Amino acid sequence: MQPLVYDVAVSIDGFIAGPVVGGHPDVSRFPHEGSIVDDYQARLSTYAVALMGRATYEFGYAFGLPPGGNPYPSMRSVVISESIDLPADADVSVIRDNAIAAVRTLKAEATGALYLCGGGVLAGSLLAARLIDRLRLKRAPTVLGSGVPLFSGIGDAPMLKLLEEKAHDNGTLFQEFAVEHPNA
Repeated sequence: MQPLVYDVAVSIDGFIAGPVVGGHPDVSRFPHEGSIVDDYQARLSTYAVALMGRATYEFGYAFGLPPGGNPYPSMRSVVISESIDLPADADVSVIRDNAIAAVRTLKAEATGALYLCGGGVLAGSLLAARLIDRLRLKRAPTVLGSGVPLFSGIGDAPMLKLLEEKAHDNGTLFQEFAVEHPNA
């Protein structure tokens, strides 16, 4: 069984993106260069599957990702959405229903760790289903006030065990936690 790792930038007040600006959630206040980004790029090579919700996937369109394109060509990418419309020859897989069961199957069949790259509603449902094994948070020194929360609708909150912590030159703090679910 491969681990599911939620590896995401987050503001001090718990948002993975700010309010919508120009049609997309604002990520401009998160670092886009420096050692925190270098470390993230290195971690990407450790993942076999990328999981994301529709909004996270479609966010890539603003940066030139064509519908159906794979935002992470070094790994299999899976979009979890009941309503996304992609070309028949898409380079990504789509899970339209029974997402929890499908993610359990992916964890059992994957050749390496699964990377959950967003969003908050999907992360909340996977955490509530006890499927997230690790949190890798790039905690940016910014307060957004509103936007896309790190988790939405989690139910019973898990315990977290700090595994690693590293301060970066731009004030961002990387923290990795093991997720320990109650009554597991």
